[in-house]
Amino acid sequence: MPKIVAVCTSPKKGQRKKDIREGRLIREHGLDGDAHAGDWHRQVSLLAMESIDKMRLAGLDVGPGDFAENLTTEGIELYTLALGTRLRIGPEAVGEVTQIGKECHTRCAIYHQAGDCVMPREGIFIRVLTGGQVKTGDEIVVEQGS
Repeated sequence: MPKIVAVCTSPKKGQRKKDIREGRLIREHGLDGDAHAGDWHRQVSLLAMESIDKMRLAGLDVGPGDFAENLTTEGIELYTLALGTRLRIGPEAVGEVTQIGKECHTRCAIYHQAGDCVMPREGIFIRVLTGGQVKTGDEIVVEQGS
């Protein structure tokens, strides 16, 4: 069963995020209190724990939030989802996949330490269609694809 491992925010862009364990996804905005929330297509970022584990195997001491993702997941291969796929996150929130991966304009600290970073390839972004509370342990259900 795919689930949330961590809910992470940061007050400024370009920072690692801190696991706050629960938060509120706001419709057409993003994760309440996060610097990346706003009126655009990349309102919430997701990265799988399995992707983070790849970087751990490369010798890095990293964990949830270290790649600036809002939701760290487990049990779902995020980067294989099609654009337009809807995800039910927790009991009420629904997000739509808007972007797979991202261009890394400036190499982050992770890249400089390991010579690689998984977020540009394996992270995804969603916009929030239906808001709601989300917390560590909440189930993620793939509802539909485009």
